[in-house]
Amino acid sequence: MSKRGLGRGLEALIPVLDKHEENVQEIDIKKIVANDKQPRKDFDESKLDELAASMKQHGVLQPVILRKKGSVYELVAGERRWRAAAKAGIERIPAIVKELSDAEVMEIALIENLQREDLNPMEEAMAYKSLMNDFGLTQEELSKRVGKSRSQIANTVRLLNLDKEIQDLVTEDKLTAGHARALLSIQDKSMRIKLAKRICEEDLSVRQTEQIVKKISKEKSKMANEKPKEINPVIIDITEKLQRALGTRVKIKGNEKRGKIEIEFYSGDELERILEAIVK
Repeated sequence: MSKRGLGRGLEALIPVLDKHEENVQEIDIKKIVANDKQPRKDFDESKLDELAASMKQHGVLQPVILRKKGSVYELVAGERRWRAAAKAGIERIPAIVKELSDAEVMEIALIENLQREDLNPMEEAMAYKSLMNDFGLTQEELSKRVGKSRSQIANTVRLLNLDKEIQDLVTEDKLTAGHARALLSIQDKSMRIKLAKRICEEDLSVRQTEQIVKKISKEKSKMANEKPKEINPVIIDITEKLQRALGTRVKIKGNEKRGKIEIEFYSGDELERILEAIVK
């Protein structure tokens, strides 16, 4: 991700982040609360410990951004610094207090995380959706604000259409956004989840995943165009069950009393996978 293409960036939204600037205040850390719309949900505890150790020695070098909210201050930018400072036992933290709307708070938090490449694809998708749904921003407006193309934003938001099992794999960094986008093309839920697990187990690349998805789509289309001489619902049901179980095309010739089963495979690895599924 290119850090130079982030639109206005924090410097334009919050012009001064200088600890020596006269607007910097020392705020009681206990009076600061997290922003519940913060895009980033996961924080690496070991990295927080490292930052806390540094703060114990050098202090907090960059102020956090806050806004007044009743009797407390809400974090706008710098939650990682705030968490680390609390770990380090620091009682007061340098801060710049700004008057900001909910939309501006969300935008600044999103841009800060994008600049630091801190968000996983699902967090990024949720942040875009929130800015569009909660604050009425269009994809075009969002594109200009965060410095990403409209198609990039649209493709990222589409990840929210995936099954929760697959979203969790993306969040856990077991699947990339590229893998996830490829899986969106598969209509059958069970087949989609089955392929997602296979990607993790076999460490398939995005390119390999796209080829498998293309093959599945081609076979689906071919089957849809085929006109069986005689429609046998029992055979159709068995065929579909076998295809879901084996993740490949299966053809049954004959009837429920006598016939043969053809199972297609396209590589040695796939043959081994199918054999393992049958043996199990």
